[in-house]
Amino acid sequence: MPAFQPPVLVSPRIPVAWISSVAPENSNAAEKHEENPRPKLKPLHWDKVRASSDQAMVWDQLKSGSFQLNEEMIETLFLSNTGMTTKEMTGGQINPSMNQDSRILQPKKSQNIAILLKALNVNKEEVCEALLEGKVDSLGNEILEALTKMVPSREEELKLKEYKNDSPFKLDPAESFLKAVLDIPFAFKRVDAMLYIANFYPEVNHLRNLFRTLEIACEELRSSRMFSKLLEAVLKTGNRMNVGTNRGEAHAFKLDALLKLVDVKGTDGKTTLLHFVVREISRAEGSRLSSATFSSINHQSNTVTDLEYCKLGIQVVSSLSVELSNVKKAAAMDSDMLSFYVAKLGGGLGKIREVLQLNNSFSNENGHHFHDAMIEFMRKAEDEILDIQARESFTLSMVKEITEYYHGDSTKEESHPFRVFVVVRDFLATLDQVCREVEKLNEHNIIIMGRHLPVTANQTSDPVFPSFQASRSGSSDDDSSLSS
Repeated sequence: MPAFQPPVLVSPRIPVAWISSVAPENSNAAEKHEENPRPKLKPLHWDKVRASSDQAMVWDQLKSGSFQLNEEMIETLFLSNTGMTTKEMTGGQINPSMNQDSRILQPKKSQNIAILLKALNVNKEEVCEALLEGKVDSLGNEILEALTKMVPSREEELKLKEYKNDSPFKLDPAESFLKAVLDIPFAFKRVDAMLYIANFYPEVNHLRNLFRTLEIACEELRSSRMFSKLLEAVLKTGNRMNVGTNRGEAHAFKLDALLKLVDVKGTDGKTTLLHFVVREISRAEGSRLSSATFSSINHQSNTVTDLEYCKLGIQVVSSLSVELSNVKKAAAMDSDMLSFYVAKLGGGLGKIREVLQLNNSFSNENGHHFHDAMIEFMRKAEDEILDIQARESFTLSMVKEITEYYHGDSTKEESHPFRVFVVVRDFLATLDQVCREVEKLNEHNIIIMGRHLPVTANQTSDPVFPSFQASRSGSSDDDSSLSS
């Protein structure tokens, strides 16, 4: 009896239709894909939309050739970490330069440097020549900034310097670039010094602009007639309210009190002391401005006259924020940071002196070019730094004087030298809001009076402090003072 034999397995035959229609069309593509497979990239998760045959879609209008995809860049930037191996990506052939064991730089670092070089469109020959001869303008701020991000570790530096051209493995573009840079003596100290030079004049100009802003802010505060009128009005109003207390009969007050005016509310619970002061100053300013131009107002009722005066004067009061625009800019500055940047600018010359000392040990022609470039900059920079330091001293003395102008000896108690600007800026923000509210209420009252409604003076003016308002007619000296 013959021994049991398993059935013979026969490979299934491919249907004729598949062979004739599909195989010829895709055989070349499949063969090509096997020879040179495309690297796997990180996926973009989206919901695919089915094409509609009976409805026009935006996708139907897209031109296939209007956008050219940069395959090299997208594969560099978005290569999947779990993608194909190096062997798979190169079609089975392992490039010695791509072998992880033979790499000098970490893959991520090498990739970042390669991207920077491609984005900046620089080549190592131009960079090395500029570094050797100290040509700051040839590189510029952007390239020098990028070079500071390429500094290799001590181990990487040694390996790159020891690399020989006959080595069995080749350097990748990033490693090759760093190798060329490191062949230059004290290359990255040159980079630091040249970056300081590239930034020097922009920083000098920036500091000068800051000092100029502070100086103008001091001048604006000292010369502002309207700000002085506000202080006068607040002082007189405050002394009236503080009668019989130890706060009364004051001759001056710290500007911080301006921020508290909105905290003192009238009997209606809405109108604040600042509203009252703004209305009184607006009325006085309007009267002063209209004395010649709008003489016809004098023939109207006192109520209409006050409303028209206030309408005219509120424009003057509300313009204070524009008048003190540099004060608001000065309030955003930090005195400590300003001093830090001045000191940093002066300290940066140490980088120039250091590379000059290192360069003295090299007597080649390029070393002389670098030396001359650094010396020429040093001569100019030292004068600029002395000028900036003197400007800083002068400006800070102006700030101290303007603070004493308002706060007297209590300036010594100020922990923040620029606080006077901060207080005024915050007050101006509140003043703007109050001016808008007063103007809106005044316009409303003018409309009512224009309709000839029987509105009394008290209803229209709605005084916050009746006793103070009632005595206004008997205090002509105060009005003339505010109007002067």
